[in-house]
Amino acid sequence: MVTQTRVHLQTLVGLLLIFVVHLSRPVCVDVPSETDAVLGEPMKLTCISCLKRDEIKAKTLVDWYYMPKKEKDIPPDKTHIFKYDVDNPVESDGPFKGRLTWDGSKDLQDVSIQIKSATYNDSGVYECHVLRKFEFDFFTPSVSVTKHIKLKVQAKAPGDVAALYSEIMMYVLLVCLTFWLLVEMIYCYRKISKSDEQAQDTASHHPVLSSMLGFPLCT
Repeated sequence: MVTQTRVHLQTLVGLLLIFVVHLSRPVCVDVPSETDAVLGEPMKLTCISCLKRDEIKAKTLVDWYYMPKKEKDIPPDKTHIFKYDVDNPVESDGPFKGRLTWDGSKDLQDVSIQIKSATYNDSGVYECHVLRKFEFDFFTPSVSVTKHIKLKVQAKAPGDVAALYSEIMMYVLLVCLTFWLLVEMIYCYRKISKSDEQAQDTASHHPVLSSMLGFPLCT
């Protein structure tokens, strides 16, 4: 019985360690971009393109385009506004020149850009195009990903109650899970201690059992 309880406690400790390590590791999560910008405020255009296997080397090329409108059955009038090529982010000439900054990650899984100060003219559709060329010994396959962000610039920030509620619930769930694991560990520790005390007490009244369990006899 004591052995089973110890195994249970060791399992809980292992789960807690895995849980803590998992939280501390950087994880690529493909999240959508915000679509509401505030006039005069910076706005991040989020574009996430997660790598399936980090150990595979890849050359990443990123192009950003802007379209005032995007309607069905009508070819969009795209304007190239930003480019990332060979570790070098470059702004394109045009209406966005001097108004964009690179806001991506070093591993190029986050290839976002930021508008320094949003204006009403920035409303429209933004296209993020990611091209990865993987480096193998005999061939170089490529994978492309395209994402669109429909941006609307407003005078004031809209209230997003649902997003705030979801974030609060996520943190509450993490705290409850951690607390539950700690309670289980304390419970198992006390149970093991009580079982050991009972075994020693029983052995002290039975010399033969005491010698079998390895407890010293009281003299």
